[in-house]
Amino acid sequence: MSHTAELEYTPEIAAATQPIYERMKSVVPEFEWPVHAPYVDAINRLKRERNAVILAHNYMTPEIFHGVADIVGDSLALARKAAETDAEVIVLAGVHFMAETAKLLSPEKTVLMPDMAAGCSLAASITGADVRLLREKYPGVPVVTYVNTSADVKAESDICCTSGNAVKIVESLGTDKVICLPDQYLARYIASQTDVEVIYWEGSCEVHERFTGDELRDYRKQFSDIVIVAHPECPEDVLKEADFVGSTAKMINYVGDEKPERVLLVTECSMSDNVAVEHPEVEFIRPCNLCPHMKLITLPKIFDALTNMEPRVEVDPEVAARARVTVERMLAHS
Repeated sequence: MSHTAELEYTPEIAAATQPIYERMKSVVPEFEWPVHAPYVDAINRLKRERNAVILAHNYMTPEIFHGVADIVGDSLALARKAAETDAEVIVLAGVHFMAETAKLLSPEKTVLMPDMAAGCSLAASITGADVRLLREKYPGVPVVTYVNTSADVKAESDICCTSGNAVKIVESLGTDKVICLPDQYLARYIASQTDVEVIYWEGSCEVHERFTGDELRDYRKQFSDIVIVAHPECPEDVLKEADFVGSTAKMINYVGDEKPERVLLVTECSMSDNVAVEHPEVEFIRPCNLCPHMKLITLPKIFDALTNMEPRVEVDPEVAARARVTVERMLAHS
């Protein structure tokens, strides 16, 4: 159900939202703002009425990320920070597994997902039943599962990891062999950084998998001074071509710390826009691969979710209890 006709761009809304627009005007064209501003204004009012916080992943578009979000970051950081707030309602501007993780860490809060169809090719590549079969095939080998998975998969695992702490988690187990799920490229990257034997699953992120080493070499020919920063979910030939490889948070920190004159972030397209807002002195070259799932989340859908207090994300209590253990084990190492 659309509320577009009800939300008009008035002089009052223009004045109220101008400070918000000033922050992001370098990445949001002026002609677009009258479309976004009524929703930004309405959502920010609704949040206060509902005692809600909006969590926005780094891959959200700038009008969401800089316009209405209270907490921004990668998937695990969002869930952890939300658990620390006094808010009764969490709106997850991201994808479904992130909403599940937020519910795991904040079971008493209402978690709203603006579009339940916002899934993830990586999370969809494996099920809890698949993990049980792997355990039968490799008895006694611990299962390390990336947080970018469903609660069902987490519940069948021993411990979770992020792309930032994966190597540390794998080595903390004290075994000579581990199963790393579900991203094959992240697992291969982990294997390149440790002596532990890594058994991997053939899952991948459809955004990161589209990048190629040839593509990056072409950018280097065009821009001799370019600094390439890549996410470990990318294929191996991409990681070999990169100047720095790191998690979403580490990529952002690298730009802030090193302040390269010209940078290419090998990850989802909107992240470059969001980081560019914080670092106007850096030139961002954008090889634009969009996540179709992330882009299902829009300001009108966030407005609808807060208005109607649905769709709500629920996790089976028994599954949630087991999944929570794997996340908490990881947090104990952080």
